[in-house]
Amino acid sequence: MKSIKSVYKIGNGPSSSHTVGPYNAARIMSGRYKEADRFEVTLYGSLAFTGEGHGTAKAIRNVIPDCNVLFNKEESDLPHPNTMLFKAYKNNELIGENRIFSIGGGSIVIEGENSDDEKEVYQEKNLTEIIETCKKNNKTLIDFIYEREGNELKEYLKDIWKAMRDTVERGLSAEGVLPGGLNISRKAKILSESRCYNESSSMTMNRKIASYAYAVSEENACENIVVTAPTCGAAGVIPSIMYYMHVDKGFPDEEIIDALAVAGIIGNVIRTNASISGAECGCQAEIGSACSMAAGGMAHLYGLSLDEIEYAAEIAMEHNLGLTCDPVKGLVQIPCIERNAVAAMRAISSVTLSRLLYKTRKISFDEVIATMYQTGKDMSEKYRETSHGGLAQIYKE
Repeated sequence: MKSIKSVYKIGNGPSSSHTVGPYNAARIMSGRYKEADRFEVTLYGSLAFTGEGHGTAKAIRNVIPDCNVLFNKEESDLPHPNTMLFKAYKNNELIGENRIFSIGGGSIVIEGENSDDEKEVYQEKNLTEIIETCKKNNKTLIDFIYEREGNELKEYLKDIWKAMRDTVERGLSAEGVLPGGLNISRKAKILSESRCYNESSSMTMNRKIASYAYAVSEENACENIVVTAPTCGAAGVIPSIMYYMHVDKGFPDEEIIDALAVAGIIGNVIRTNASISGAECGCQAEIGSACSMAAGGMAHLYGLSLDEIEYAAEIAMEHNLGLTCDPVKGLVQIPCIERNAVAAMRAISSVTLSRLLYKTRKISFDEVIATMYQTGKDMSEKYRETSHGGLAQIYKE
């Protein structure tokens, strides 16, 4: 497995696969063909169907301003649902072309190349092997992670945590209508400042966490800076939990950074053995992964054991199995924003159940991840980020 840094990336929303990945691809191609005077990029699959709403062309043109971006919605026999074909021209003569796949979380693969330059860090293939290594060497999960990654990971996560906090705080103070034509008003500030007259402490907690999740997701919908956690579409789940634990529960920055590392190893296992791409496996791969990561990170903050952390992550993913990706009008707004808040609250419930019931569990985290991947492969294409089915279909104009 690669570094946890591959899970967390800072970039513009609204979609890591559809904006961060294509942006990185354009940056690489423009550098590779510096002599080109014209570029043409064809988007296929999910990138073609939802790329306009997701801002894919804008992300590419942020690097190559005059790039001609084409949307091919006919071709279906693709090696990956997020496929791009870059062509570089000079004096109207083709000087180079590359097919590139946006594989989720902002990462890309160039066909025929070992283009992902993130080095292999972990010899363990799954969470079961990681836990076995920890137990064999009498190490905590966080000790294991820093031993493999080095102190540079902690420094990297400091920047990630700062970016997450900044995004929550920007979103909490912002007002207005989200772009894209659905006329959805921002709700984070309302959630943060409103209080029911008979609100219990648990209701207050849920409202605050929901407001933090809305804040990040609304920033993402406005194509502002967010952190892939593990994707832009699911970027509100982990920051909402960590911000609540820091601001409202008093956990120091250092402990939050460790929790992000634990959440990151869980996301890394999912990324390696299944997918974090909604175009490949539906929203279970995005929101499900974020929920699972948040549960694992929160369990670590509360000092739960290795087995309890695993069970919390397993519960969180298990109850997102089959979740479809059906963004209305190709925008990362309905049902995406609300879904981030619900997933954050589900992560808390998963930690509670794990703490009380972990000795009774029958299914491992790795088994659930394998099931999620197979479920995604069996899922109809119209429920995998194409805006062809589900809520996207019934809301079409």
